[in-house]
Amino acid sequence: MKLDEINSRIKQCKKCQLHKTRTHSLPGEGQKHARIMLIATAPGEKEDKEGRMFIGPSGSVLNNLLQYAGIERTKIYMTNLIKCMLPRYRKPEDNEIKACSSYLELEIEIIAPDVLIPLGYYATRYIFNKYGLSILPKKEFSQHYAKLIWTGKAKIFPLQHPAALLHRQTLQDIMKLNYRKLKILSENCKWYSICPIKELYECGKLERKWIELYCKGDWESCVRYHKEENGVPHSDNMLPDGTFLKD
Repeated sequence: MKLDEINSRIKQCKKCQLHKTRTHSLPGEGQKHARIMLIATAPGEKEDKEGRMFIGPSGSVLNNLLQYAGIERTKIYMTNLIKCMLPRYRKPEDNEIKACSSYLELEIEIIAPDVLIPLGYYATRYIFNKYGLSILPKKEFSQHYAKLIWTGKAKIFPLQHPAALLHRQTLQDIMKLNYRKLKILSENCKWYSICPIKELYECGKLERKWIELYCKGDWESCVRYHKEENGVPHSDNMLPDGTFLKD
């Protein structure tokens, strides 16, 4: 199935009661086969009226965060777990998620992003459930944010929804710091092609998780990267976390 066909189905969807209260049902937007996919919960009031992603108050926050991160909005793919606006911004119901999530599943399959970025609680909960991950209770849920996870099939990097900053300005510094990682995740480590870690992986001596979490993930957190940048000698069998591969 092609993305245009999915988008057409989304616009005409009447799978749940939300079609009775919406103005528009929103397909995703952005670059096809983007490396990064942002997954929000549902459209807001302005998005519902105009039929476009992230153009309301939270969209302004997102634009600022992406600009700070050095990411062009057109180079990522953005979508929602629920394609229709939730009346009075209420929580999504399980039957609505069940009815609508098939579209997200198809989007993930077609876009095939390198990193899934669920925004906020409901999108993160759905993606965690999809890949069999445990989720913390709501009181502790914020601990999931900005932690890169490799499931063996996908990379997941949960972030706060931009709307959180509209309600709590005190989150600005931490959200700017977390969103800045999107730039890191959008490209491989510049040393990857000549790094001994790549050779160790290709020779079958190293698990794929090291490549996905560091070389093609958060390479800024790699100990080897910083040693290379600063000209500090280091052993070929040093792993990205600073430990050493045993013979």
